[in-house]
Amino acid sequence: MAVWALGINHTTAPLDLRGRFAFAVDQITPTLHALRSALSRQPEAALISTCNRTEIYCACEQPQLQHTLDWLAHSGGVSPEVLRAHSYTLTDGLAARHAFRVASGLDSMVLGEPQILGQIKDAVRAAEAAGSLGTTLSQMFQRSFAVAKEVRTSTEIGAHSISMAAAAVRLASQLFENLNEVKVLFVGAGEMIDLCATHFAAKSPKSMVIANRTLSRGEELASKFGAEVMCLADLPDRLHEFDAVVSCTASTLPLIGLGSVERALKKRRRRPMFMVDLAVPRDIEIEVKELEDVYLYTVDDLAGVVQTAQANRQAAVAQAEAIVDAGVQSFLHWVDQRSTVPLIQALNAQADAWRNAEMARARKLLLKGEDIDSVLEALSKGITQKMLHGAMAELRAGDSAARERASAAVQHFFLRKER
Repeated sequence: MAVWALGINHTTAPLDLRGRFAFAVDQITPTLHALRSALSRQPEAALISTCNRTEIYCACEQPQLQHTLDWLAHSGGVSPEVLRAHSYTLTDGLAARHAFRVASGLDSMVLGEPQILGQIKDAVRAAEAAGSLGTTLSQMFQRSFAVAKEVRTSTEIGAHSISMAAAAVRLASQLFENLNEVKVLFVGAGEMIDLCATHFAAKSPKSMVIANRTLSRGEELASKFGAEVMCLADLPDRLHEFDAVVSCTASTLPLIGLGSVERALKKRRRRPMFMVDLAVPRDIEIEVKELEDVYLYTVDDLAGVVQTAQANRQAAVAQAEAIVDAGVQSFLHWVDQRSTVPLIQALNAQADAWRNAEMARARKLLLKGEDIDSVLEALSKGITQKMLHGAMAELRAGDSAARERASAAVQHFFLRKER
């Protein structure tokens, strides 16, 4: 069974290209179905899509990397050549190692961040629901979860990282002298916004407002922080009220355009605005970054902010990589053993057939009144002869090369000393 992975991430592809391959939760099942239909033999498949990466994992008798790349390029509306220039392809042990490193937070923009593990678990559940997760990928991901857990409990890989949410607060603190006087708007109500709101709330800003398409979800999140809630439709008219805006939604089109920000700045009499766009695709039009009084940061812009405590992290990374390597070797050993399963099953079936035949023969002899000792003797001889027949036939073969191979096999399987 071959395993392969195809992906793009924050180190290989710019944000706008990653946005072309961002799949919302409700797109995962149809996307997996379309992928499997496009490839031969309907391989096992799983799809991971976050703000920093999109990765496809597959397993089948033969790898189909080129067809997978062609399909993904077509789905994103780019040429295979463009996607190839910004992607990575991995097979077998390298694919497994990559999955284990991603789950452990070793391949993240924020080294050791824990959110990716939950995102992979969600991707695995989605693949299970879509019926595309087979034995091989299931085993690989379950082992990656175990490795990630060991990395977190045995190393300090997560202790020296700054999350994206904390990085956003740090940048805001550099712009505003006192966050107690800052009004913050959060656009969206997902996990990342929850994290950002938690970090900002710790600084006691003047006010916090959550704008979300689904008002009930926005109210649920706002209740955690004593924040206000507003409808997403009111965003253009109220944008000028906020000093800081943090946005992360699953929208396929920007929610905050250049015109809206320009009007907001005019109402604010050019007082600066701090904006963080953590969405892929973008929630805030990139042209906003060119405005003089706006400080706009994307997920890629935050990369430098989170690079801290380098020496401590590298020591933890070395420990984590050793754990990952051990996990990969264990998985590859499992995959290798899987190749002998049909042979083991056939051998067991043959042995059962021989045993059943001799048992039936013994029962008939007992019903005829034969002596039990003689029946047991015949039973043991019959089974032994059946088991040794193939080996004996090869040892008596006329071909000397065949006899030599048979002799070595007999020595190995029947005459070796117990180990």
